[in-house]
Amino acid sequence: MRPRALRAAVPVAVPCAVLCAVLAGCGGGGVGGGKSNGVDAKRPQAIVEAAQRAGNEASAVHVSGTIAASGMPVTLDLRLVAGKGGSGTVSEGGLSFELIRVGNAAYIKGSEAFYKRFGGSAMAQLLKDKWLKAPTTAEQFATLGAITDIRSLFAQTLSSHGPLQRRTVTTVRGREVVPVVDLTRGGTLYVATTGKPYPVELTKSGSTGGTLTFDRWNEPITLTAPSNAVDITKLAPGG
Repeated sequence: MRPRALRAAVPVAVPCAVLCAVLAGCGGGGVGGGKSNGVDAKRPQAIVEAAQRAGNEASAVHVSGTIAASGMPVTLDLRLVAGKGGSGTVSEGGLSFELIRVGNAAYIKGSEAFYKRFGGSAMAQLLKDKWLKAPTTAEQFATLGAITDIRSLFAQTLSSHGPLQRRTVTTVRGREVVPVVDLTRGGTLYVATTGKPYPVELTKSGSTGGTLTFDRWNEPITLTAPSNAVDITKLAPGG
């Protein structure tokens, strides 16, 4: 068995940098409707800032989509709860795992192929249908905390960008939105023009591109830590 390899591989499968690769922005669906919120009349930078504030103030959100990292497609389907954590699935290069974070503890349940790839056949058999527990306070597993934290997610994806340009109001996923284009990196952030100015979708073409969406804003989510999880930091070294 190769538990050291398994410990080392877990954060690699969910690099937070992958979320920044699409743009310095994120995407998603919003709630509300009717009267214009006025965001479409703002400067491009102000639109991005308004979207970030709205995201930071939300109690919950659903993040989904597929983007590219180092030429490998990464698919996310996560429900996030402000100040608590999140849950869902992540897959990269055909390998997938379930993820739950509650406070400073992250829980992972990989597919048989995931465990076999990083821990070998014996490890895959040992951990079949079992959850692993990892501390997000440790540097090695910090990404698991960041990817399931609303404020961290928006801070990392909306804080750095090139020159921005506002485009004409359009409709995306049934919502009226104002597009903001990063003229350097080529990504487009779509922000809702009615209700709260939530991000609706982020798209970028090319080998480093993809699409992310945010929706189900503020819907109640219950996070429950799996019982009898195996502490990944206490797996005996060697094999």
